Amino acid sequence: MQHQHRQPELVEGNLPVFVFPTELVFYADEQMSHKQVLTLYNPYEFALKFKVLCTAPNKYTVVDATGAVKPQCCVDIVIRHRDLRPCHYGVYDKFRLQVSEQSQRKALGRKEVTATLRPSASQEPAGPRPHDEERRLKEQFAESEFFEQTAYQTGGKQTWLSGGSLESRPAAGGPSLLTVLLGLVCMAALMLPTLGEQESTVPVYLHLSVNKKLVAAYVLGLLTMVILRT
Repeated sequence: MQHQHRQPELVEGNLPVFVFPTELVFYADEQMSHKQVLTLYNPYEFALKFKVLCTAPNKYTVVDATGAVKPQCCVDIVIRHRDLRPCHYGVYDKFRLQVSEQSQRKALGRKEVTATLRPSASQEPAGPRPHDEERRLKEQFAESEFFEQTAYQTGGKQTWLSGGSLESRPAAGGPSLLTVLLGLVCMAALMLPTLGEQESTVPVYLHLSVNKKLVAAYVLGLLTMVILRT
């Protein structure tokens, strides 16, 4: 008996949407935090169109608010907060990423991301947010009215999921001194001898294990992505 294999039917609204992060936090006193990046992943075998909606579109500038993601690729969406007045402190807004198949108009899936402006990172309470606060947020945003976000188009770049991600971005300031110093430390760690090497003039206590070098390489990769985004 032969079994017929076919691609499962794409039901409207049921397609999982993969976005990271799921919460954006902007700090009024930290200029670097005024720009946040959402990464939309497409692990499927078909291309996706996407659209970014927002409950408060006048407060944000979104780079590439509409576009497409190739199969097994990802794209970065840059979001800037442009209204840092104190009256917006603690107010939770919402972004909705809505995806559809390129040949169709119906929305196959959607994912919502919260965004909030806070006065300072130094005033953040220690520890996770209490459960009652999480419950209050879910109730507050159970029904929200979303509006189309005015797009700032730049012709976004895309990369394969296995190779990191690139973004379309306007000109911005360079990386912070701390980021550069941390990157130099990671590079120095990678150049040190590996633990167990016999012929080396470097003292033994400076020999690093393979695991430590892997961590340094991973951190250096993350820092490289941060530098490319600034």
